[in-house]
Amino acid sequence: MFTTVLIANRGEIALRVLRTCREMGIRTVVAHSTADRDSAAVRLADEAVQIGPAAPRRSYLNSAAIVAAALQTGADAVHPGYGFLSESAEFAEICQAHGLTLIGPAPQVIARLGDKVSARRFAVEARLPVLPGGADPAGGAAEAARVAGSVGYPVVIKASAGGGGRAMTVVHERGDFARAYAATRRDALTLFGDPRVYVEKYLDAARHVEVQILADGHGNVVHLGARDCSVQRRRQKLIEETPPPNLPAATVEHLGELTVRAARAAGYVGAGTFEYVLDEHGTCYFIEVNCRLQVEHPITEMVTGVDLVREQILVAAGRRLTLRQQDIAPSGVAIECRVNAEDPARGFLPTPGLIERFVPPGGPFTRVDTHASAGTRITADYDPLIAKVAVWAPTRAQALARADRALEETLLEGPGLRTGLPFLREVLAHPLFRYAKHTTCLVEQMMSMPQPGGPWS
Repeated sequence: MFTTVLIANRGEIALRVLRTCREMGIRTVVAHSTADRDSAAVRLADEAVQIGPAAPRRSYLNSAAIVAAALQTGADAVHPGYGFLSESAEFAEICQAHGLTLIGPAPQVIARLGDKVSARRFAVEARLPVLPGGADPAGGAAEAARVAGSVGYPVVIKASAGGGGRAMTVVHERGDFARAYAATRRDALTLFGDPRVYVEKYLDAARHVEVQILADGHGNVVHLGARDCSVQRRRQKLIEETPPPNLPAATVEHLGELTVRAARAAGYVGAGTFEYVLDEHGTCYFIEVNCRLQVEHPITEMVTGVDLVREQILVAAGRRLTLRQQDIAPSGVAIECRVNAEDPARGFLPTPGLIERFVPPGGPFTRVDTHASAGTRITADYDPLIAKVAVWAPTRAQALARADRALEETLLEGPGLRTGLPFLREVLAHPLFRYAKHTTCLVEQMMSMPQPGGPWS
């Protein structure tokens, strides 16, 4: 087992990983930027190392600084959390070359599955259903336009190295394709250092469903059910739920079996997520793999009782999974709402600022994952996530009521600070969501409708 884990991340996920390490008796080191020197994770860590200024490229994306911090502090493993370097095959190789265990899949697996074009090729080989499109980005704009015409509009242009809904452009008309293609390549280069893109058929009204897996280095793989992530803005998730409402248990089990088979074929080790979209007929299509812990992992933990971070650490240390598929028995319903510093009335524009008052919700079966408190400054350098409010209940109706109550209790105030709290409550109350008839279009539908009481604030 590891003696010291360096946490190469920030915010709530750094704190989340630290807490499980503490419970396992593992010493923790937090690598942090100057902006996070007073963070909760730094305060609670056994040791902290400042690795650079606020700008992510000079701190949390600085592989050399992170590895140097790990070696300097005697760490034998690195937990990358999510985002930043969590899906960088190059970072995984650098850790491996320096005798450090990256708590995640092997570099070659990340390279194969973390790159969307390569993952699409793998999915075809593994007999997963895929959307029509072009898997080879080498043909340039003319080839991409030909693929778009063959699959039919609308299409989506995606960054091969992308994630988190960034560097993705939906194109509805042929005449808009060339401009969108060039713009997406520019965004991909800026955000990910890789201009490669590819084209897929875009489903205007789809459900976004993902399957959580755990795998060890001995060929054992289990799935922990599925999550519905259809409530999105700018193709980034706002509300997640498990089990997916109105989705037959047989469909969930089928997706689970497909995913386990594919993960085993890939030689996957660790926690990971295979993502799918379902069309209006319920036909499912693979879209990508996340070779890391997901932001929304708390709701899977709430319905299964499995600490996913603990399992990540154990399998990274070479242990066998103690869980068998028959041991996974999800119970009840869990819903997570992401509370971001952003203004829905202005197109979800980030609103960085100082939190002067923060009263998180409490009560039965209510979990709040956050790094924030009164005095925390939300900066423009990082994702605007402040907290994840997750609830569990025996039924969906009770879970919806509990989630609304928890959001109503949450108090967040500061000069210039706006949050999505009122909008999230509107989503929970929306008939399409309450009756599980919603798709990935729900937020756009809501934003296009006039609000009787004025915009959200």
